[in-house]
Amino acid sequence: MCGISGFVYTNRQRTIDREVLRRMNRAITHRGPDSDGFFVHQNAGMAMRRLAIIDLSSGNQPISNEDATVWVIFNGEIYNFLSLRQDLESRGHLFKTNTDTETIVHLYEEYGANCVDHLRGMFAFAIWDTRKQRLLLGRDRVGQKPLYYAQHDGALIFGSEIKCLLEYPNFPRNIDLEAIDHYLTLQYIPAPWTGFKHIQKLPPAHRLTMENNKVLIERYWDLHYIPKLE
Repeated sequence: MCGISGFVYTNRQRTIDREVLRRMNRAITHRGPDSDGFFVHQNAGMAMRRLAIIDLSSGNQPISNEDATVWVIFNGEIYNFLSLRQDLESRGHLFKTNTDTETIVHLYEEYGANCVDHLRGMFAFAIWDTRKQRLLLGRDRVGQKPLYYAQHDGALIFGSEIKCLLEYPNFPRNIDLEAIDHYLTLQYIPAPWTGFKHIQKLPPAHRLTMENNKVLIERYWDLHYIPKLE
């Protein structure tokens, strides 16, 4: 199943509290009993719990590009990663594992935030670009994999489950009555609402980019009804 979590401070001089990151990751141990992994770079920290499926021996995360300037954590499965890998290798990218996870980081090198357009699968991922100081979050087209985020205390915080975010110090726990109304009406809470006022779901088929202290959320895919099947 796997799970991801992390946070990025908008203040580049503020360093990551590693114990907070460990607590967030520990909250989702049940999602990945096989291993954990951490990445901390100045004002950015990412963590993951892994349920090992592909490349059991060398597929631990986070995984970087060739020069360790771009890092990814990932929950899910990329169905077309073999064809993507072949294309990326033909463009000169060098792979050090056989995982579908590593495909994402090289796609980002090639296409930037548009890398998500090329993915077919169920996924939630986070990429940290150390050179551009850019965080990229992506969620699959129909929302099979969960991804929550919040802005609090000068940080953008994210995780596979709400309980990750609640581990962040002094995180507000105010109930969102509008979300509860949706739940009682629809029997589920649609994105971007959650049961908490300060926590949102990244909607399916959306990506979130944070760069230069600006957060941009964009839809990257929509269902098209043409051409019709005969």
